Amino acid sequence: MIIATQIRKGMILVLDGVLYRVLTTSHVTPGKGNALMATEIRNIKTGIKTEKRFRSSESVERAFLTTREMEFLYNDGEQYHFMDTESYEQVQLNGEALGNAPYYLQPNTKIKVDMYEGDPIGVELPAAMDFEIVETDPPLKGATAAASPKPAKLSNGLTIKVPPYMEVGDKVRVNPETDEFIERVK
Repeated sequence: MIIATQIRKGMILVLDGVLYRVLTTSHVTPGKGNALMATEIRNIKTGIKTEKRFRSSESVERAFLTTREMEFLYNDGEQYHFMDTESYEQVQLNGEALGNAPYYLQPNTKIKVDMYEGDPIGVELPAAMDFEIVETDPPLKGATAAASPKPAKLSNGLTIKVPPYMEVGDKVRVNPETDEFIERVK
């Protein structure tokens, strides 16, 4: 159990026996009354987002997860299949439970899978991943990194903002957590 003011983005909470991932937090101090912790949470099983407020003195159950290294094998439309690299046991996760992660899952990629009471509930992607730009506007002559970014479609199907000097065929490093351009890769 933790006090509501200790809730942070990314934590997994157990509310009425259901697991929720914390998406955003905000400490609210109204003019009158007690302080509150306002959160936006997502039900891990259904993917439905909701807002929940906790009194600052309220106790909340935090789920403790175990992490296992697994290899992404394939997806069959709805389910994503992973194999434990030590025991060769296979597990499946629903696409809704993965959020934006399917854009970053490539066959044979090693990732960490979060487990709660023996069941997989989500994945942890690397801090940075490299992809090739497959579609973007032509580079602007004399463009610098300080100019406004332009959209670019990557080889994984995701569209992100990149500096205006980037062109088709360039490789970029992306932060999977925020879907943001980090740097050009040579």
